[in-house]
Amino acid sequence: MSKPPRSLYAPYDADRSLLEGCSCGRHASDEAHRSDAGPGPALRARAADPEALSDDFVEAALIKALFPKESVRRRFIKAVGTGTAMAAIQSVLPIGAVQAMAQERPGTLEKPDLKIGFIAITCATPLIMADPLGFYRKQGLNVTLTKTAGWALIRDRMLNKELDATHFLSPMPIAISMGAGSVAQPMRVATIQNINGQAITLAIKHRNNRDPKNWRGFKFAIPFEYSMHNFLLRYYLAEAGINPDTDVQLRVVPPPEMVANLRAGNIDGFLGPDPVNQRAVYDEVGFIHILSKDIWDGHPCCAFGVSEDFVKQNPNTFAALYRAVLTAAAMAHEAKNRELIAKVIAPAAYLNQPEAVVTQVLTGKFADGLGNVVNVPGRADFDPVPWYSMAVWILTQMKRWGYVKGDVQYKDIAERVFLLTDARKRMRELDESAPDNGYRKYRIMGKEFDPARPDAYVDGFAIKKLAT
Repeated sequence: MSKPPRSLYAPYDADRSLLEGCSCGRHASDEAHRSDAGPGPALRARAADPEALSDDFVEAALIKALFPKESVRRRFIKAVGTGTAMAAIQSVLPIGAVQAMAQERPGTLEKPDLKIGFIAITCATPLIMADPLGFYRKQGLNVTLTKTAGWALIRDRMLNKELDATHFLSPMPIAISMGAGSVAQPMRVATIQNINGQAITLAIKHRNNRDPKNWRGFKFAIPFEYSMHNFLLRYYLAEAGINPDTDVQLRVVPPPEMVANLRAGNIDGFLGPDPVNQRAVYDEVGFIHILSKDIWDGHPCCAFGVSEDFVKQNPNTFAALYRAVLTAAAMAHEAKNRELIAKVIAPAAYLNQPEAVVTQVLTGKFADGLGNVVNVPGRADFDPVPWYSMAVWILTQMKRWGYVKGDVQYKDIAERVFLLTDARKRMRELDESAPDNGYRKYRIMGKEFDPARPDAYVDGFAIKKLAT
């Protein structure tokens, strides 16, 4: 009896295209598949086994990421032989670990076909990489990732139920739930997608003007009003004595348009998401003035979110989504996986950026645009815990800058919108550590934030604009 095929996709076969061809994987095209007698019984049996099929897909996707050019993979295998190639590839790729990360599927999925929105930035890394690495598929989900141009469109598509889940800016679900900037609709934060990973980037012409006290009259871009970018930039400017509402101009610019606006001289700089900052350096139109990590190390930025209705109507599907995204976040958190992840998410279907740009962001070894190569391993990281205290801080800044009026029910809103209890449960199911307490103190530019005293924190700022 012949041995069953090692993999449905045969990633170590130098004579076959990887992840291309027909549905069974043994023919060059669907036409050839239809004209043939079909795959043999061993292959059919393997294709019918969900676990084997998923494992094979994950392995093939990882190897595809390592060798994005088919010709390079084929030449390598032919040069060293199948056995040597297999050993070499498995020594550098965490194939077994990635295959084992996703757990068994839940019960019946109420809605296996999902549309998930994202903006093409590295903040969405877990949501994006879960697609090509097969984490959604492992959970029985058929996910269509929908690349979206800007945050207002993400908000509107969620309000109109055109998306089932989405990449959010962390403040957005809070604002939408409160009816700030839109009609009120209950939204929920399942996980934080990324921490850190932003920067203030300035036009090259300002390389000798690094003191923010001298920035009166500057024009800055932010991706959205209800964003950590807006609140961190305002915080940074105010600490230098610059009133962000009167001394500078803040303009909402979608991330994909920031570098072009910097090049055209429409703005002096931006506090933006990566890889936009690094792309400005790559294109030689800007330099990185300061990483957001140096404003608040460990700050949240983007989140994975859904509507409250989706959670209630699709509990099994929501649990499956949770597992897929948490699995991806755990892999992304490990620094040893960052170069591989950069290969996976850089292509046109996702970030559409040069791999070198994405690698610099994720590894933290990057050119700063001023002639230096800097090594900051924590430039971007992926910690999925939706701390209640993060939500409280966001609410303090919404109050500080006049986005909400009157008394704010900090604790109630934080614990309603940020699903820490659910995240804790799902993380422990995956043997990941999760905090027992949802509140902790932070130090932001030398000033302590105590989530138990939010109003005192707001009152302590000299520069603010409280709504009346």
